[in-house]
Amino acid sequence: MTLRERWENLENDILAPYAARSACSRGRVREEEPCPIRTCFQRDRDRILHSKAFRRLKHKTQVLLLPEGDHYRTRLTHTLEVAQIARTIARALRLNEDLTEAIALGHDLGHTPFGHMGEEVLNELALREGLDGFSHARQSLRVVDILERDGKGLNLTREVREGISQHSKGQVDVRHGFRLSAPSTYEAWVVRLSDSVAYLNHDLDDALRANIVSLSDVPRIVIEKMGDSHSKRIGNLVMDIVASSGEGGITMSDSMLETAEILRDFLFKRVYSAEQARKEEPKVRHLLSTLFDFLLKEATDLRSAGDDPPARQVLDFISGMTDRYAVAYFQRLTVPSPWPFDMGDFPKLP
Repeated sequence: MTLRERWENLENDILAPYAARSACSRGRVREEEPCPIRTCFQRDRDRILHSKAFRRLKHKTQVLLLPEGDHYRTRLTHTLEVAQIARTIARALRLNEDLTEAIALGHDLGHTPFGHMGEEVLNELALREGLDGFSHARQSLRVVDILERDGKGLNLTREVREGISQHSKGQVDVRHGFRLSAPSTYEAWVVRLSDSVAYLNHDLDDALRANIVSLSDVPRIVIEKMGDSHSKRIGNLVMDIVASSGEGGITMSDSMLETAEILRDFLFKRVYSAEQARKEEPKVRHLLSTLFDFLLKEATDLRSAGDDPPARQVLDFISGMTDRYAVAYFQRLTVPSPWPFDMGDFPKLP
């Protein structure tokens, strides 16, 4: 018996009846020999962790554009915080931690430079070109299916691929922004909710650090229900989810859901739509639109997916850029390069 098979047997002993089991995975698009040491979900986690798209997340915006401070979140630290929260919840509920972690680490691989501002611009450009829009959730799946490994993709299991595509909260309960229609696995459900828990708390933490808001601005019910510090808010939300979840689904209590929605509305009004963000939006729009139009007209080799239309290949290329690479590329296109000259050619000053 291999180490992998021993772990698969252990899963049968310790996981909840409704948890996903590695041995029962629905497999990969292209069949592979099983690893003798790692389960299929552990293998997927490792492939995502070692991918180029994962490494680029360290220079992609979370909420503050191009932050200069060392302690503000990036898309990479957001992803790691989602993974930590999701694993804590999965362990408490006896779900498959490896599947949960793989989905969490891969859920934002397709995110654009400049955060959701960038995503909105690319969606508009995609629609303009007659495509079916752009969303980071679909692009994340495209990254792992096609774009990584020079067009070969990572060949992940169906459970991880579905979890990545289902993490975005497109379909929600009419009462709240956080009660989620049931994904294909409980582990994917955990990641969807953990994504919200992470961004609500770290976006508030970053806004406080940047003096965009102060703690006294935060609605009183948020402080009373969740706590007056980052760690308390995370802890109270996680404990509420664990206490409210089970075979019927992964959710928060009604009172915590309402409080989370209040915090979400506060962040949209005071942080995401703040004056500084509104000032930067036209710049982001101009930069990405300029790159898109130039590449669509001029570029012939973007090393993207074979028969996809040029506009889709350009979207692949731009969405994979980091913030600083996008800025550098834009400058190269739009800022004149100085011609090398010898100061000796100029008359000497008296």
